[in-house]
Amino acid sequence: MTAPARSKDHVSYYRPDDIPGMVLGEAHFTDFSFEPHFHLDYHIGLIADGAQRQRFAGQNGVLGAGRISIMPPGEIHTGTPENNSAYSLRTFRVTPALLDSLAEEFSGVSQTLALRPDIVEAPQLSQYLTTLHQHMTQKTVTAGHSFDEQYLAMLEPLFVELKVAIRAERISGLSHSHWQQIEEYCYAHLAEKISLSTLAGICGLNRFQFLRYFSQRTGMTPYAWLKRLRLEVACGWLNKPGRSIADIATSVGFYDQSHFNRAFRQAFGVAPSAY
Repeated sequence: MTAPARSKDHVSYYRPDDIPGMVLGEAHFTDFSFEPHFHLDYHIGLIADGAQRQRFAGQNGVLGAGRISIMPPGEIHTGTPENNSAYSLRTFRVTPALLDSLAEEFSGVSQTLALRPDIVEAPQLSQYLTTLHQHMTQKTVTAGHSFDEQYLAMLEPLFVELKVAIRAERISGLSHSHWQQIEEYCYAHLAEKISLSTLAGICGLNRFQFLRYFSQRTGMTPYAWLKRLRLEVACGWLNKPGRSIADIATSVGFYDQSHFNRAFRQAFGVAPSAY
């Protein structure tokens, strides 16, 4: 079903109660563009109406009706309105652990998926996932075993389509070893101030060299990448018992809740309390 046209931007997020590790998104944009960014989970996107142009891994593709966008964790990509027209977007954010466990259920084999970023032409599968998304967000499925049956039945075609798990080739710039060290350091010191000099030193580079190599690899500055990492980690902590928004803000390195709220709204279109 095509989403009704809206006169202004709108963004909503939903968390299925029975499926920890999944967040659903629904949005309508008139002229909003996503600058280079990434997620810490798998991001599966569908277009309800209009079209979105995406750039990722050296590719340039259009996400439109009948197509599915698959972005693995850490994949830097953009999203802009095609032909400067409004579009409506539905997304599934799925943690790697949840995707791996579902793949094991369907295949009977324990595996760690490493999917390549892509825009897949799959009209029937796109319709299956659209229906699943609508059922989950509108809570139209019945509870209990019936819900499990519908949920799994609608997801099975996705895993048939994604039967090949391929690790994406590394983008040039920093070595794999240096990139791992940067990620490990940033996760370990997320609540602290992380300087360009420190990150450059991890790689044995000066600041200018590091900035150039980092940008070659990611298409983002280290500051923009680190800010996005902080926001993505915060997404995983929101709505967990015993963690206030103020506590999460300082835990991921924002100096106050107001600063965190502004950055979160700019990135996701809603306040942290609505995610």
